[in-house]
Amino acid sequence: MKKRTFDIVLIVLLLAICIAAVLITGLRNQKGSYVCISVNGEVQMYLPLDVDGVFSLNGGTNILCIENGFAYMFEADCPDRICISEGKISRIGQQIVCLPNRLVVTVTDSSQEVFY
Repeated sequence: MKKRTFDIVLIVLLLAICIAAVLITGLRNQKGSYVCISVNGEVQMYLPLDVDGVFSLNGGTNILCIENGFAYMFEADCPDRICISEGKISRIGQQIVCLPNRLVVTVTDSSQEVFY
C-alpha cells in the first residue's frame, strides 16, 4: 500500500513539473519585432515583422516572405529545401536555417540584438 501511494505522489509531482515547464516556456517565448538576416555569420540586414513583403536574400538564392507578423522561406535553390519546410516563425529566438546557402533568419525583439 505504501509503495502504491508513493508511485501516485511521484507521478502527480512529475506531471506538475511538466505543466509548469510548458507554461513557463510559453510565457517567455514572446512574439518578436524583427528578423535578422545573416549570411556566413555576418549580419546583412534587419527586417520588421509588421511590414508585409517578399525579399530576395543572399543574391537571390533564397526568397523570404513576411506576412501578418510571420516570416517564412518561400523559395530556395538548395538541393534539400529544408529551410522551406521549417514553416513560419514569429517568436523570439526562432530560426530558419539554410545550410547550403549559409543563411540564417532569426527572430529578435529589436534591430540591434541577435540570439544565437
